Amino acid sequence: MNAVYQQAKGREQGESRRNSTAISWNRVGIYAALALVCFLIGFVPMWIKARSVGSQRDLAQQELRLSQMQNSLSAAVIDARRGEYEPARQTTSNFFESLRQQTDASDESTLTQSQRESVIPLLSKRDDIITLLARNDPASVDRLSDIYVSFREALADPGLGK
Repeated sequence: MNAVYQQAKGREQGESRRNSTAISWNRVGIYAALALVCFLIGFVPMWIKARSVGSQRDLAQQELRLSQMQNSLSAAVIDARRGEYEPARQTTSNFFESLRQQTDASDESTLTQSQRESVIPLLSKRDDIITLLARNDPASVDRLSDIYVSFREALADPGLGK
């Protein structure tokens, strides 16, 4: 009888061990699922915000590139007006280089399609204006000013009444 009792007791202990093992794996699974849910609750809003901030950053960089191009052209106009033709020539050359890169890079350009179409005629004036600046010709000031005005008009937002 004692042997039967010990055998039954051994079975109960074995079953309780199996149940405790099964319970611990269930708990591990539940805890892992809860940890995943908590992670996603924190991650998803951060990811959405990061995408939003990233797109704002890209837009600001595009506006900065356009402003730098416009500033370099205005600096060339000022240099030419002051009679400093060589710095004006170098700055004008850099402006036209940047402009050429923007018109050639269709997908990565900071210019929209309509802006690109508007600035392409300016590229044809490059050689003439560079030559005038190299000759220290005072007529280059007026031509540079005209290019500057044309560039600003090309960049103007059509929704602003222009």
